[in-house]
Amino acid sequence: MGRPVRRPHSGGKDPFVIFIEIQLQGAYIIEPEKLEDERGFFARSWCEREFAAHNLNPRTVQCNISFNRKKGTLRGMHYQAAPRAEAKLVRCTRGAIYDVIIDLRPKSPTFKQHVAEVLTVDDHKMLYIPEGFAHGFQTLGDNAEVFYQISEFHAPECARGVRWNDPAFAIEWPISAPIMLKRDRNYPDFVA
Repeated sequence: MGRPVRRPHSGGKDPFVIFIEIQLQGAYIIEPEKLEDERGFFARSWCEREFAAHNLNPRTVQCNISFNRKKGTLRGMHYQAAPRAEAKLVRCTRGAIYDVIIDLRPKSPTFKQHVAEVLTVDDHKMLYIPEGFAHGFQTLGDNAEVFYQISEFHAPECARGVRWNDPAFAIEWPISAPIMLKRDRNYPDFVA
């Protein structure tokens, strides 16, 4: 795993976003810095300036919610191809998910590698997914909800996917018999 990139606290009035580098180039775990007191806490989950300062795409043009009734639901592995490639900021707003990203950028030193991270409503962690990555998740309980901030408008003509169990990626999913769309089950083998 990576290391947190922290800045000095700003005197208790203005929390920062904490960026934790992970092993896939350009991808980050994002944690809000919590300012806690007897009422609970206050935290910033997104800041255009802080994302831009870390060379992350700060653009958000669309936000989506994915509600999943059943444990074991698997959505993915999806991405949007150029010229409408999209960066995503993903967080779990209800329940828990096993979140997976794959680097599909052919010139990247981490090409075809993947990372999985458990995101829960309680930990408030988010996953920043750069352009050129496939993304998917599996729910770890019933009634899980996922919130996405997305840098590009949905473009059906650029929508793509890779298969969740493609041996090219060797992803180990926590639940072996997922609930999923036929389309996602039937993506062809990945060819670089």
